[in-house]
Amino acid sequence: NDDLIAVHGEEPKLMPYLHLPVQSGSDRILRAMNRKHDGALYRDIIARLRVARADIALSTDFIVGFPGESERDFEATLQLARDIGFASAYSFKYSPRPGTPAAGMMAQVEDGVKAERLARLQTLLFEQQLAFNQAQIGRTLPVLVAGRGRRAGQMRGRSPYLQSVHFEGDARVGDIVDVRIVGASQNSLTAEPVAEQEFA
Repeated sequence: NDDLIAVHGEEPKLMPYLHLPVQSGSDRILRAMNRKHDGALYRDIIARLRVARADIALSTDFIVGFPGESERDFEATLQLARDIGFASAYSFKYSPRPGTPAAGMMAQVEDGVKAERLARLQTLLFEQQLAFNQAQIGRTLPVLVAGRGRRAGQMRGRSPYLQSVHFEGDARVGDIVDVRIVGASQNSLTAEPVAEQEFA
């Protein structure tokens, strides 16, 4: 609601990152899923969040191949992802669960079709995630230290956008360390510590 959206722009304790599941870009499929939102409402909420906090990044959930999903419905999902641009996303093929209304629905989507659609969606989402991560190169970010990395002398932590960050140094779990991002992959960032005198 408006009050919660406003808090994202006013409360410094909130990170600039929000997970807001959408499930599908098709209003018809959202109704079949018994969701209480449609594509227009979702887009409106995102637009208002971005006005309240310009640096907010978003993640979401998608389900592909819900019973009755047509190619047109799936294209609406792709278009919503293109329109919003996600920093990360979780995406899955629909799988029937015994006892749920959807499991007994007609027009179950074939597994091969679900797999092909999921692959197309994930290609788009992975491109967006990589682009978002690469856009952090050159930035100085505070990182919450989570532990030691795989290599000797390496630490690992999380950025304000929940990205995994690896950097050389020595810090305690729970410390917040300022680092400069020097590299990016789809799943993580590489950084170097920022010397204290650089902030003088």
